Amino acid sequence: MLALMLIRTATAGDWPAIWAFLRRIVAAGETYTYPRDLDEDRAREIWMVEPPSRTAVATDPDGTVLGSAKMNPNHMGPGAHIAGASFMVAPEHGGRGVGRALGEHVLDWARAEGYKAMQFNAVVESNTRAVALWRSLGFEVIGTVPKAFAHPTNGYVGLHIMHRFL
Repeated sequence: MLALMLIRTATAGDWPAIWAFLRRIVAAGETYTYPRDLDEDRAREIWMVEPPSRTAVATDPDGTVLGSAKMNPNHMGPGAHIAGASFMVAPEHGGRGVGRALGEHVLDWARAEGYKAMQFNAVVESNTRAVALWRSLGFEVIGTVPKAFAHPTNGYVGLHIMHRFL
């Protein structure tokens, strides 16, 4: 666990550091439903959201970007009171509490913004570290779409829909 970590709103200047790990994670094809050949412009458009949504980065004391989260309404209109979020931690910084810190930060943000709950629409069931983390933060699997994700080594696996009230 990192002794000191800052979580702040991402800036355009953070994008190169985010892209460096985002492209590797997406290309691996193990945890996100994004196309494995996602190009940088489209990735920036997806990840660097505009208000009222928010993109954050976790940095260590020297400013190194360790991970990032984006948070947003999960749906529009009558469903806009449910938040959604996505998370990526640079693989070389995994296991140090970055994901947990970002998860707690996003939950705090959603509460402060007046959301009533948070829902993750597509948590790959074979991503056991993420599933365990979200469960430890109070999320429940409310359903699984069977064989909805083509994992490069595990074949077709389910996508969990995870939810928690705020």
